[in-house]
Amino acid sequence: MEIKYMRSVAFTLALVFVTVVVWAVTANKIKDLKRERDARPVTFVTVKERERQLHCMTQNIYYEASHEPAEGKIAVAQVVMNRVAHPDYPKDPCLVIFQKNHFYSGVVCQFTWYCDGSMDRRPIREDLWRESQEAAKLVLLENFRLTGLEHALFYHADYVNPRWQKDRVAKIGRHIFYKPRERNI
Repeated sequence: MEIKYMRSVAFTLALVFVTVVVWAVTANKIKDLKRERDARPVTFVTVKERERQLHCMTQNIYYEASHEPAEGKIAVAQVVMNRVAHPDYPKDPCLVIFQKNHFYSGVVCQFTWYCDGSMDRRPIREDLWRESQEAAKLVLLENFRLTGLEHALFYHADYVNPRWQKDRVAKIGRHIFYKPRERNI
């Protein structure tokens, strides 16, 4: 009888031990899954929000690169999306496009047209607007990217020299594209 009782107690203790271990492993797994879920960016946007983003991207392409070849328009849009993916910039294309830096000497826009009044002065040419919109759709909605510009965060027209300390990655049309200079650690 005593052996039977001991076996019953051992079996019960083993069952309790296994239950506690399974519970602990499951609780840790659930905690890890929640942490992983919370770390993932929200990628769903409403149709209205996506239309707003498409309009911002179209404006930026139009005012920055309307007379550029198709690749130039796509490259300008790609810089915006590269910034959206970069930790130093806002996570929304419109916020990237309309971002301003405030210095003691004044306000500097990320994209010149936004601060210089271009969109108020220039009439919109429908054909160039449609081309700009198609480039925006390719980059924003279809995730199209040009090879070699994966890390490009900056560009300027070839008739200016901002003396940036950045690595040049490409010249497309009248724009020269750059990525941040790699730091030696």
